[in-house]
Amino acid sequence: MSNVTSLDKSGLDKSALDKSGLQKAGRRRELISFRIGPQEFCVDIMSVREIRGWTAATPLPQSPDYVRGVINLRGAVLPIIDLAARLELGDTDATARSVIIVTHIGPRLVGLLVDAVSDILTITEDQVQPTPDIACDTVREFVKGLLAVEGRMISWVALERVLPELEAEAA
Repeated sequence: MSNVTSLDKSGLDKSALDKSGLQKAGRRRELISFRIGPQEFCVDIMSVREIRGWTAATPLPQSPDYVRGVINLRGAVLPIIDLAARLELGDTDATARSVIIVTHIGPRLVGLLVDAVSDILTITEDQVQPTPDIACDTVREFVKGLLAVEGRMISWVALERVLPELEAEAA
């Protein structure tokens, strides 16, 4: 009988990971933080392919309100999600200062429209606070945890919940 260790995409032992994806031994993880209005959020930097300036998207008929449309990314069609609208924070008023964070969400490449990228954070497991029980269902659904960094509260977005089709697969 052999000992088989299940590794995730980054080569980490899955049994040593907690529910936020951080290694229990206190391994450091890098997150990229960004702003939506006055609030700050972050995602795992390993999910980010690139950050690019705002490009007007071509709307798609019958798409959800939070889907801004699609853009051409070097010959590939990239759907653009208004992350503020998806998190029920209102629609983003896209300007020349807005940013598209191109991310891997499951097997898909998706652009997330945000107001600005703020920082790259290096964290450990003990810095992640659980989402409060008093938060509404939407917050608990989309936020993995909270980080208190230099006097700021940053919500860690659960990318796997951003696209509804992937929610069913994640459950």
